[in-house]
Amino acid sequence: MAAAIIDGKAFGAAVRARVAAEVVRMRAAGVTPGLAVVLLGEDPASQVYVRSKHRATVEAGMASFEHRLPAATGQAELLALIARLNADPAVHGILVQLPLPAHLDADLVINAIDPAKDVDGFHVTNAGRLATGQSALVPCTPLGCLMLLRDRLGSLAGAEAVVVGRSNIVGKPMAQLLLRDSATVTIAHSRTRDLPAVCRRADILVAAVGRAEMIRGDWVRPGATVIDVGINRVAGPDGTARLVGDVHFDSAAAVAGAITPVPGGVGPMTIACLLANTLTAAAGAHGLPAPAGLTA
Repeated sequence: MAAAIIDGKAFGAAVRARVAAEVVRMRAAGVTPGLAVVLLGEDPASQVYVRSKHRATVEAGMASFEHRLPAATGQAELLALIARLNADPAVHGILVQLPLPAHLDADLVINAIDPAKDVDGFHVTNAGRLATGQSALVPCTPLGCLMLLRDRLGSLAGAEAVVVGRSNIVGKPMAQLLLRDSATVTIAHSRTRDLPAVCRRADILVAAVGRAEMIRGDWVRPGATVIDVGINRVAGPDGTARLVGDVHFDSAAAVAGAITPVPGGVGPMTIACLLANTLTAAAGAHGLPAPAGLTA
């Protein structure tokens, strides 16, 4: 029996609608959540992401502040901009689009953002708060994965979860969020011994390794829930580019109980959760309760 398809596009649209409804209530109380996005250079993919974020922010009723800087912008100039945004009461969320030009220190830049405005959830303070079970702004992609899993499975308590990938952006925070929901978690990676056997243990398998279609159907436990975070551009048989995940979809879907497609799975959740994080940050800045169902 083929796996159920987890429709991240529809779920993400529902999250964005809930955010927009909360924004209406917040604006009635005199607060307009504001998101500032900083883009350096002319990277085409980054420009597409920034346009999508701007459009989604405006559609949700939030204020959108874009700062486009030349690729040659120096570290001091960028840090000065971040300092101004930190001090601006109209800005509740700050996102510096990655990757940055090679001459800039990404860690220094990220950690210059006020943790209370760090809607990417990358600041070392937010990472530490997540790791120690405290409230934090958490990275958008893992938060979106968690929302999809909760919606599909209800309680995650006691489930065996395997996260393939150990990045600071997805793998590590994903594992922390699963632990917080009382799953039993293994972080696997390229040097894990007998990786297919480790994956086959999982009730929940999260693929975030950045290798096109690496995880095959015979790596998947029958009935498992598979969350594919990968977005890889590969050439099709006719030479045209297509997007695939880290999971070989057809073979995995024949075994899994449920699976996210690529595209249309985790991707739409990332921007939805960016809006949710901005709303949460705005609520925190004004002493309002965090929006129910939109946080970790």
